[in-house]
Amino acid sequence: QVQLVESGGGLVQAGGSLRLSCAASGRTFSNYAMGWFRQAPGKEREFLAAISGNGGRTYYGDSVKGRFTISRDNAKNTVYLQMNSLKPEDTAVYYCAADLFLKFTSYDYWGQGTQVTVSS
Repeated sequence: QVQLVESGGGLVQAGGSLRLSCAASGRTFSNYAMGWFRQAPGKEREFLAAISGNGGRTYYGDSVKGRFTISRDNAKNTVYLQMNSLKPEDTAVYYCAADLFLKFTSYDYWGQGTQVTVSS
């Protein structure tokens, strides 16, 4: 089992920045690819970014490419999502996820989510 706990969400004005963190425990963190997703009310869950276990490969969804950056610190068992140039449409609950395979969907382990609200 992998336990994931997100933090760093909150209220920010449009154009601002936030950094989300996701702390993992339970298994060898570097063995797992990590992903970030979000879900807004009434919408499907959306893939944002993914990073390989050693951090050497990253992928981004089209809606956040160039604005969001995923990174990880395996010594701290933590993955981050730096979010810049935030827009009101970025308002959602943000989730981190872990899986043995680097992919864009169907991760095995999920956090509880953290709310991000962007005001106009």
